[in-house]
Amino acid sequence: MNNPAREQEWASWMRSAIAGDGRAYQKLLIAVTPHLRVMARRRCEQYGAPTSEAEDVVQEVLLAIHLKRGTWDPSRPLGPWMAALVRNKLIDSLRRRGRQASVPLEDVIAILESEERLDAGDRMDVEQILARLKDPQRTIVRSISIEGSSVRETAARLKMTEVAVRVALHRALKALSALYSEGAR
Repeated sequence: MNNPAREQEWASWMRSAIAGDGRAYQKLLIAVTPHLRVMARRRCEQYGAPTSEAEDVVQEVLLAIHLKRGTWDPSRPLGPWMAALVRNKLIDSLRRRGRQASVPLEDVIAILESEERLDAGDRMDVEQILARLKDPQRTIVRSISIEGSSVRETAARLKMTEVAVRVALHRALKALSALYSEGAR
């Protein structure tokens, strides 16, 4: 990353997000998404992948940031950590190409994370979509994506391992993405 001031600001937002500040987390995700797109497009070109893969990689990276934000070392720069996520997610995408369809999750995550800006009708829509999930997936999505609880807090509350919560969240978001896509058709 070539902008130290931006790097410091993003790192500050990430530290605040890890501490539970939902607004800082939202600012971070909004700010880094265009940067992630540029990195993903460059990596696609480097690896000979179609640039259409870039958006899927960005979605995977945003999910990885959400799930792995607690693993980022606050004493280290955020840019290289995100660049490694982009590279790894692109490699994963290339490995599974043709064997598994990519599922874009940005729309579902954006709706769930912006719950405080939703009007009553939108909240009902979110609740109707969430109602189509089975527990504990519904509870996990509500806890992490809407209430802003961490994976650790959710796991403790549900008496599950953190790994089980992450797996259930990922599967729930894939299911919600599929439901959202069906509704858009």
